[in-house]
Amino acid sequence: MATGVENNEATWSAVVLAAGAGRRFGGGKLLAPFEGGALIDGALRAAFASPASHIILVTGSEADEVAAVARAFANRQGQGARLQMVHAADHAEGMGASLRCGAAALPVNAAGAFVFLGDMPRIPAAILLSLVEAVEAGAAAAAPVCGGRRGHPVLFGRELFDPLRQASGDEGARAALAGLSHRLALIETDDEGVLFDVDRPTDLSD
Repeated sequence: MATGVENNEATWSAVVLAAGAGRRFGGGKLLAPFEGGALIDGALRAAFASPASHIILVTGSEADEVAAVARAFANRQGQGARLQMVHAADHAEGMGASLRCGAAALPVNAAGAFVFLGDMPRIPAAILLSLVEAVEAGAAAAAPVCGGRRGHPVLFGRELFDPLRQASGDEGARAALAGLSHRLALIETDDEGVLFDVDRPTDLSD
């Protein structure tokens, strides 16, 4: 059963996955300096630019530090009231555990939920409304595509919330998207920010 904020009007939500240990990075990835702030700031900035009224940040590794940096950024942006922190105690299992935790916290009135990855700091705000329009038009989910590659974020319609709450392992949302065929709307963009992620320190200079 969904938990979280409840009111009578359907609305959009967002989940920002920020629980990973960043082993290939050497630890501390989401706290690393990037473009005048911390790396996690970029994903939060994109989430705040979305029409989501409720943004759930899922912490795991370095939870206290990530939460503190995220809260400080949200407050500087005047967005503190939109941000909720949840902790994935079983985050070491993989991305599925973090996604499960975030999906469980979605408000019961959410019409859909964006899923942002904490290590993807250059998501273009311009793509977000196009994803909403696709889901409002009947798609079960929508995602950007750049150069033939599917990118992020993905916007999931509420019909997919139960599969998200059952995510496991390191597959993330793949099981929820499997079999959607034409009901997964792919929105073309030439902005490579939908593909750019940070795995290693050298990626920070790209």
